[in-house]
Amino acid sequence: MLDPRRILVVKLADLGDLLTATPALRALRLRFPRAEITALVTPHTACLLDRNDAMDGVITFPKAMFDSVGDLLRPFAALRATGLAARLAWQLAWSRYDVVVLLHHLTTRSGTAKYRALVAASRAPVRVGLDNGTGTFLTHRAADAGFGARHEADYWLDVVGTLGAAHPAPRMELHLSTSEREHADARWYELGLESSNVVAIHPGSGTFSVARRWAPERFAAVGDALAADGLHVVLVAGPGEEQLVQRVRREMRAPCSVLEQIGTARELAAMLRGCRLFIGNDSGVMHCAAAVDAPVVAVFGLSNHRAWGPYPPDRHEVVRLDLPCSPCFYPPTGLGTPQGCGPRACLSELPPHSVIAAARRLLARNAELDEAHSVGHRGAVCGA
Repeated sequence: MLDPRRILVVKLADLGDLLTATPALRALRLRFPRAEITALVTPHTACLLDRNDAMDGVITFPKAMFDSVGDLLRPFAALRATGLAARLAWQLAWSRYDVVVLLHHLTTRSGTAKYRALVAASRAPVRVGLDNGTGTFLTHRAADAGFGARHEADYWLDVVGTLGAAHPAPRMELHLSTSEREHADARWYELGLESSNVVAIHPGSGTFSVARRWAPERFAAVGDALAADGLHVVLVAGPGEEQLVQRVRREMRAPCSVLEQIGTARELAAMLRGCRLFIGNDSGVMHCAAAVDAPVVAVFGLSNHRAWGPYPPDRHEVVRLDLPCSPCFYPPTGLGTPQGCGPRACLSELPPHSVIAAARRLLARNAELDEAHSVGHRGAVCGA
């Protein structure tokens, strides 16, 4: 029976992508409680794993430096990249991992070559990952049927499942400290708000694909409708999204608050954790909200909701138009384009009332669950 001493988990990706890997990390810890588990991640996402006891250590590596062939053709950039790659290869070989778990799709030739080299550098005898026909360098393979055939989180659970690892109730994890929670509560107090009556609306989508953004005036219409329901609307601005948020604010008739200059992803997650509802586009912020148990209404257009919708799906709502051309960004058969088509009908024709209806459904469902929990608690107390 497999009993590894050291396991390396590779997830060199953005914020939301790393969060989709956390259920698999927990499954590995449950299966191998005595193993030393290390995660290889990008520098800007490493903070999401702080306080997560599913792993024992984190190694960071600037994968983005290797994504552009043009950049690597510049002498200084090539020299620096070569040095960093050599250093990582030495570190992996010296660590003597028994198992390397690769949580990436092998979609492009260049990407497959990079991950093949990384896995080889680890010298691990057991090499685990997804296989779409190009994973011959892996010893344990889970089938890759294309983007969206499985949610990304479920794909990574399939991968660790080849080692006998499983999670009885998978969810994304982001562990906050007491001080982070207290700081968030203090900030809500400064704004004169209680997070339990807040609908957080994030009209941005990060910088990788601004084409994923639904129109500001439509977010404003959603905000006005929910404000009329008695909720307080707070607009969330990620880095560089301040002007976008101000545009939504100008379009709204109801009063609202703005949350900007938040700091780290963890500080934002701490603010979102107690919100009554989160509404936003496909983005890392959306996944942060889901990871701290905020109910999420996610607006999807050109990107693949079956792959990257809020997780677990049964606890949240996805609003989209079921068009024949959608998704065109990470469609089942390849990468697609992050900019979509010119008209982007998948978003331009999505009406505000669809998002408003989804928000009200989710609010009503959660109110029913809260009431059932309250009744059950009172019954337990009376029975005692």
